[in-house]
Amino acid sequence: MAEHQFDSPQAPEISIRHSTDGDIEGIFALYGQRSCYAGTLQRPYPSLTFWQKRLKDLPENCYSLVAVREGKIVGQLGMEVYSNARRKHVANFGMAVCESARGQGIGSALLGAMIDLATNWLAVRRIELEVYTDNEAAVALYKSHGFEIEGEAKDYAFRDGRYVNAFLMARCC
Repeated sequence: MAEHQFDSPQAPEISIRHSTDGDIEGIFALYGQRSCYAGTLQRPYPSLTFWQKRLKDLPENCYSLVAVREGKIVGQLGMEVYSNARRKHVANFGMAVCESARGQGIGSALLGAMIDLATNWLAVRRIELEVYTDNEAAVALYKSHGFEIEGEAKDYAFRDGRYVNAFLMARCC
């Protein structure tokens, strides 16, 4: 299995690789953390069966990268490259980082690996994402990797009893 090591003062010994069936329980636990489901479109109390169905047989145009440190899943990024003939040059992604591992370069390592895969191997020229407007740390991370805010979606999603807005961001290569 292809694996990339990222050694930096912020992210010591992080491996980025495509997820396997053996990672599903770790991904399930990651998205069971309140800030991970609240910061994405996931719901509270996910079932293991849901994650098994979602990750076991990914379509050919979908990728699931995990960040692993000391044998533990500390981050996950899911990317879909659009299959529509007129949008095959575009991908969209979502990600989460373990609450106890934030600010340690894990999100940056996942983004770097995904950007490399998309632009250098999959001929993707545009990468899109949606991020809640109140997630300042994520917005700053995405901007540091060349993403720009292209718009704002009002009442984008229902979270914690109210509707929240999201920025529409993209990086064109």
